[in-house]
Amino acid sequence: MHELITTPAGDARITRFPAPARKRRAVLALGHGAGGGIAAPDLQALAAALPADGIEVVLIEQPWVVAGKKIAPAPKTLDAGWLPAAEAVRKSSARKTPFLVGGRSAGARVACRTGAATGATGIVALAFPLHPPGKPEKSRAEELTDTGLPTLVVQGATDPFGTPAEFPKLPPTHRLIGLPAGDHGFKTKKSEEPVLEGLVAAVSEWIGGLVR
Repeated sequence: MHELITTPAGDARITRFPAPARKRRAVLALGHGAGGGIAAPDLQALAAALPADGIEVVLIEQPWVVAGKKIAPAPKTLDAGWLPAAEAVRKSSARKTPFLVGGRSAGARVACRTGAATGATGIVALAFPLHPPGKPEKSRAEELTDTGLPTLVVQGATDPFGTPAEFPKLPPTHRLIGLPAGDHGFKTKKSEEPVLEGLVAAVSEWIGGLVR
């Protein structure tokens, strides 16, 4: 199910993966990264698996992707394109159903910056880009530590944008899960076990504990 949402940055598009009404225990809105859309394997894995666990997934495509552009705009424009779409998802959710936001890479940064403004109860940050590759001095840790909300970070072991070991001490409200393998897109070598199943399990378990 697709729906266009008007935003100051253009039309965003939402795609819903509903959970059975009698089982629904949370709604999770997820944004994509700057290098691709909602076809990212981690987003698709969550959309395929979580609804059966009672977590409705809504994938949000930023206006620049909907418009067919190849390069993501500045962070302020990303936030402007995200907020009305996330709010539309929250308002359309069943009353009292916990609403969470998140995303991968640049989408994780957007969710961290705007989580409190969306009225979310928690944030799921996948492959958070702690710093540009090879430039650890340009840290974006503040966006993550200052969310003011319970936040889950799931990071691949070889992510060039920040391995789990590079993350600073996080607030008590935050949880960092370092996967045993996986790059920025959670791809693994042929000699390594896939990690997407572990990613899905980690997100499901964390949300389950948060909304219990």
